[in-house]
Amino acid sequence: MSFEQLDALYRRVIMDHYKKPRNKGVLPDGNVTIDMNNPTCGDRIRLTMKEKDGIIEDVKFEGEGCSISMASASMMTQLIKGKDINTALKLSRIFSFMVQGKDYDDEQLDLGDIEALHGVSKFPARIKCATLAWKAMEKGLLSTNE
Repeated sequence: MSFEQLDALYRRVIMDHYKKPRNKGVLPDGNVTIDMNNPTCGDRIRLTMKEKDGIIEDVKFEGEGCSISMASASMMTQLIKGKDINTALKLSRIFSFMVQGKDYDDEQLDLGDIEALHGVSKFPARIKCATLAWKAMEKGLLSTNE
């Protein structure tokens, strides 16, 4: 597959998550709620998670923002649902390195659709958009472990 074909595929994955977000909404029985925003561009997110015994049983998001921000939130919720907290935090570190263009070790973890956001590293202004939901997830999970 050529670079152009791969780039087009990644764009389709991003737009699919933006137009048909997965896990959009609020969990009425969630025990972790985090609100965050990116003041430089106006993206905002509310992330609700149901965490029990160190496992993210369910996760949903709502908010407004650019296609990168909302697609990233959709992809993240799919990826972390059912995972333990340590794995979710590991995935967040890997994602952060990936979108910054840094070397990362995926540690045999399936990155799923989030690999489509690898190209964000070419656009430094969009990194905060891509990582907003992930930062919210980190903040929420780290606050439950205190």
